[in-house]
Amino acid sequence: MRLSLVKSKNSTQFYVIKSYRDKNGKNTSKIIEKLGNLEQVTIKANGKDPVEWAKEYITMLNHEEKEVSRKVIAEYSPTKIINPNTQVLFNGGYIFLQDIYYDLKLDKICKNISKEYKFEFDFDLNSILSYLIYGRVIFPSSKKATKELSSRFIEQPNFDLHHIYRALEVLSKESDGIQSQLYKNSLNICDRNDKILFYDCTNFFFEIEQEEGLKKYGISKEHRPNPIVQMGLFMDGNGIPLAFSINEGNTNEQVTLKPLEEKIISDFELSKFVVCTDAGLASNANRKFNDKNDRAFITTQSVKKLKKHLMEWALSPIGWKLSGSNTTYDISSFSDSDEVKYKDATFYKERWINENGIEQKMIVSYSVKYRKYQKQIRDSQIERAEKTIATNTSKLNKHGNNDYKRFIKSYTITEDGEVAKKKAYFINQEVIAKEEKFDGYYAVCTNLEDSISDIIKINQRRWEIEESFRIMKSEFKARPVYLKRDDRIKAHFITCFISLMIYRLLEKKLDEKYTCNEIVEGLRNMNFMELSGEGYIPAYVRNEFTDDLHKVFKFRTDYQIVKTKEMKRIFKFTKT
Repeated sequence: MRLSLVKSKNSTQFYVIKSYRDKNGKNTSKIIEKLGNLEQVTIKANGKDPVEWAKEYITMLNHEEKEVSRKVIAEYSPTKIINPNTQVLFNGGYIFLQDIYYDLKLDKICKNISKEYKFEFDFDLNSILSYLIYGRVIFPSSKKATKELSSRFIEQPNFDLHHIYRALEVLSKESDGIQSQLYKNSLNICDRNDKILFYDCTNFFFEIEQEEGLKKYGISKEHRPNPIVQMGLFMDGNGIPLAFSINEGNTNEQVTLKPLEEKIISDFELSKFVVCTDAGLASNANRKFNDKNDRAFITTQSVKKLKKHLMEWALSPIGWKLSGSNTTYDISSFSDSDEVKYKDATFYKERWINENGIEQKMIVSYSVKYRKYQKQIRDSQIERAEKTIATNTSKLNKHGNNDYKRFIKSYTITEDGEVAKKKAYFINQEVIAKEEKFDGYYAVCTNLEDSISDIIKINQRRWEIEESFRIMKSEFKARPVYLKRDDRIKAHFITCFISLMIYRLLEKKLDEKYTCNEIVEGLRNMNFMELSGEGYIPAYVRNEFTDDLHKVFKFRTDYQIVKTKEMKRIFKFTKT
């Protein structure tokens, strides 16, 4: 590298340039750094001659470049025992999460909270929150285990376990403010489709038997007989988490939407959007709440729960249409060849209805593929029911609406009318026939006047919020929850929420090319062996995933050795 002075009529510009050969073998050069004009460089020189200062600066850059490219030779002895209690293997996958964490300005959020609570010199809230998040994605475990596992990261934690519990208390109090600030900060680093919002609920169980505080007995998604807490989650139209709330486990999920939505309207300063929910949250109150101002709703409508005249219309085989065509179809007349022809098509019919004081459009769709899918699921459940009858009838005491046991019926009397000593079990064909008539049908209600295809397209993206819950429960191991105090429980879920948000942003950066398991495992496997005094040797397999990471984040960790100084530069780069 060398100094280049570019003089013009009014000023002289100082540049650091480097010569190289292009792909055609011609000598050329490129600008490495612009030092500024003469006046600016004179200030940097601080009394020295600006040209001499610039040359000394470039000499230092050349020295650093040479040092970085210096080959490292390490000596190991087969007769020398390794030092006790010395860790040499570290995880570096968290560095990519760290880049997004700081892009979201979570460090500044923590700094402001610390000043407000006046504990900034007692413990480092930013350090605790960041390691709880990196740990939730890469080494999901309890808070105690997270503290221990944090020592696997290249940058070591600087807090104790009791600091984590104190931080959780503060995070719980500041949860609403953190969520709204995160949304505002995220607008600077990604596209947020806040015109379409998806809402859903799930619950998380505890390995306890007694109710206490938020932990109440309710209808568990995992069908477990344990107290639970309920989470309501809003997600934007691009699949990025927006806001969440934690409620008692026995709360009716229908009533959780309005309070969180009101918080979004006030704290996030959003007003014009469409709320999309499943049938479980499709109460009349929720529809009315989003049938005013600039808000709208799209909600799944159970065909089975329609009034008689609407159900007859929905299930009628005539009057079906395809998007972009004026032809009407009678699906009852479909031959085998028609079923093949329309195997990927979605037929629909629509009508405006006025139910319970709300003018809304009901759209019913029918799909050959969906019909076959539902039949496949039911056949599998029937097979399981038959197996249970043959092997283990002790399981048949209770069942849910979607449980395979619903297909099993029992006799408790003989053909002569006498009380039987044993129950006889068989498959209930009436239940099967009743369900079959709904195969292939799906309905939504909305107050929008948009095209059918647009409404269906929006509703079809609800799977992403369901996947978000699955990620939290499976990959992030957010349950069972081992915390007792309600404030710490709420704080646990703010860390899960932020972890999910950072994961989704990472997924977007990688163009949604990889599954959640591939991303998490890829980060978890990005280990480095420390070569004392020299740097870090990658101890992972370089592959397409790691190449994409380095390309997207604009730094590399896959050199044969990453010098200590270069690793520190990467740390600084990801934190600014």
